[in-house]
Amino acid sequence: MAIQSPKGTKDMLPQESAVWQWIEKVMREEAALAGYLEVRTPVFEHTELFERGVGDTTDIVQKEMYTFLDKGGRSITLKPEGTAGTVRAFVEGKIYAGPLPAKMYYLNAPIFRYENPQSGRLREHHQFGMECFGAKEPTADAELIVSILHVLGRLGLKNLGVSINSIGCPACRPGYHEALKEYLKARYDQLCPLCKGRFEKNPLRALDCKEEQCMALTQGAPSILDHLCGECEGHFAALQALLNTQEVRFQVDPRIVRGLDYYTKTVFEITMRTSRGDLALCGGGRYDGLVQEIGGPAMPGVGFGIGTERIIMELNSQGIPLPEAQASEVFVANLGEEALIPAFGLTQRLRRFGVKADSDHMRRSLKAQLRFADKLGVKMLVFVGGDELARGNVKIKDMATGAENEVGLEEALGYIHERLTGNEEGVRHG
Repeated sequence: MAIQSPKGTKDMLPQESAVWQWIEKVMREEAALAGYLEVRTPVFEHTELFERGVGDTTDIVQKEMYTFLDKGGRSITLKPEGTAGTVRAFVEGKIYAGPLPAKMYYLNAPIFRYENPQSGRLREHHQFGMECFGAKEPTADAELIVSILHVLGRLGLKNLGVSINSIGCPACRPGYHEALKEYLKARYDQLCPLCKGRFEKNPLRALDCKEEQCMALTQGAPSILDHLCGECEGHFAALQALLNTQEVRFQVDPRIVRGLDYYTKTVFEITMRTSRGDLALCGGGRYDGLVQEIGGPAMPGVGFGIGTERIIMELNSQGIPLPEAQASEVFVANLGEEALIPAFGLTQRLRRFGVKADSDHMRRSLKAQLRFADKLGVKMLVFVGGDELARGNVKIKDMATGAENEVGLEEALGYIHERLTGNEEGVRHG
């Protein structure tokens, strides 16, 4: 039996690469416009990083991590989310000693979570994230929300929604925890086992539970927005004002708590309104204590992560036209043995000039070469050989119009480039 890819993983085949590259290009451009620079962190980290940073009451740490002992007996975990590793790199690289805020993004970082594969969820998927360190002002929160909306808007996605909440800070959250525990205590026996286990340490997670009985039980729970301290209340009000100035339509949702323990103050989600209900595309928020938790100085932070596979799924569901991969623009066909070297040479010259070109590597007949070129969907065919080659020329066919022209071998580079790009600049020196 043929070996197959592991359950919950998916190949990105060559014909899909153009879509990924297009999405990556938009992400890079929007991150750069906001002053974010790329960071690349290891695929695996010490398990302690996620236990301390993400939190041992989260679904990720309790149920979803790929954790193993390496040959040295060290506990290693495949990266289950992007922020903790970025913070670790920020601390280890002493970036906090440079100009602040420090803005970093990661692109299509592989993320591993052991969960049942379902629509839009894979055990290995890829994320784009932006993280800002050193800025406590709500302008940083708003900047990130606006940036990801620009990314999704440029990709053509519609029916986007923004939901925001504040989950307070270490000063005001304990009081809310007590109020929430008092509410849940009377309903404790009806909570799911997971929420019972989190009751003492992190009762806030009951608001995020997807079990139907817990969702129903928490409908009347006290709102954290009624328990915010003055600083958190002011921060949240300022964030809303900033989003209003940018005409960002949002709703305040007190039930958004996010699934990671490091969040403080702002949490947000970008959702997609569909016939299946609201689907979460992107999640993020502020984590003002995480840098210090991982061993760095007291340093505010805020960021988000979004899965590329989920974006592609929604692009397809909305029927948005997607770019198609094209291996070559020009195929250089040879008419026999004496044309092999000139055809190969012209192909190489075209590539050096930035033209995607290919030629035969299979000693095919001319008829077979033309069939292959047709499958590639090239824009131009170049015939090398025969009487034309004897005269020092080649024949060039425009596949869109069917027009054929005989051009000198030395002039072919400029002729092809001009017709592909409509630009004669630089051709004379090609």
